[in-house]
Amino acid sequence: MAIRGITLRGLEVFEALARTGSVARAAEITGLSQPAVSQQMRNLESALGAELVDHARRPMRLTPAGRSFLAHAETILSELRLAQSELTVMDLSHLGTLSIGLIDDFDNDLTPRLATILTENLTRSRFKLITAPSAEISQAVQARLLHLGIAASTGEVLDGVIEYPLVRDPFILVAPKGSFSDADNLAPALKDLPLLRYSHEQLISRQIEAHLARQKLVFGDRFQIGSHFALMAMVARRIGWAITTPLGYMRTRRFHDAIDAFPLPFAAFSRTISLFAGADWSDRVPRDVAHTVQELVLSEMIEPAIARLPWLAGELRLLEH
Repeated sequence: MAIRGITLRGLEVFEALARTGSVARAAEITGLSQPAVSQQMRNLESALGAELVDHARRPMRLTPAGRSFLAHAETILSELRLAQSELTVMDLSHLGTLSIGLIDDFDNDLTPRLATILTENLTRSRFKLITAPSAEISQAVQARLLHLGIAASTGEVLDGVIEYPLVRDPFILVAPKGSFSDADNLAPALKDLPLLRYSHEQLISRQIEAHLARQKLVFGDRFQIGSHFALMAMVARRIGWAITTPLGYMRTRRFHDAIDAFPLPFAAFSRTISLFAGADWSDRVPRDVAHTVQELVLSEMIEPAIARLPWLAGELRLLEH
């Protein structure tokens, strides 16, 4: 792709550098060497006739021209990635039926797009798509009630099920806007507001509680909330703070102006979102669907999350499967 010296690689490098402010991190994200990243930026700025970043600052900061151009670059890259994802799933018309379950973390952004792509490829097939909690989805795949499932992994090997890791989703801390004044020293402030916990029946709650126990961290157990939207609304209403993930955070964008998000002030940990398929299912279809889901997650969830929270770069990411 070349339009008057503007290349796709140059746009990708600029996007990565804008997120991270670091040539080293941009090189890690794009898979290029650091000199190659610098050369791509020089080429792009030369083609545009404007400086996009202040090269003298560390971390690098966008210039006014860079901030203006970033919005256009992100739009171009997002559209290209979506177009690529729509071409990823090959013809599935040979399937007589396909049933798939997705966790509700994807309801707002990914599920409608994936449903459209699959139905366009399943030209002669019966198709069923449901949303449910992670535990229910993995159990349904194991019981052969669903052909495919996308859910948070428990880390356990399920008998008769193949797991295709998709996304590393790190846990983060969310708090009422402005409630924690010292972002670099959060731990002492956590006692000032109650911890809003997910309901203990949920897999995400069990993962969080196990990690807190490993760190020997004890917080009050006054609130257990079964609804993610309700939990985030309570944070926005200044009732307490919570531990969630970027995928969960991005589902509730209407609350973002009332919420601050931070890296955890104690040992980091993450969950894995995977695609599960019965071991007797053809490997090609799960891999095609997994790749399509990853492209959608990248454009619809990961990139917007990192644009809002640049410190997530390299932490919230796609996984090899």
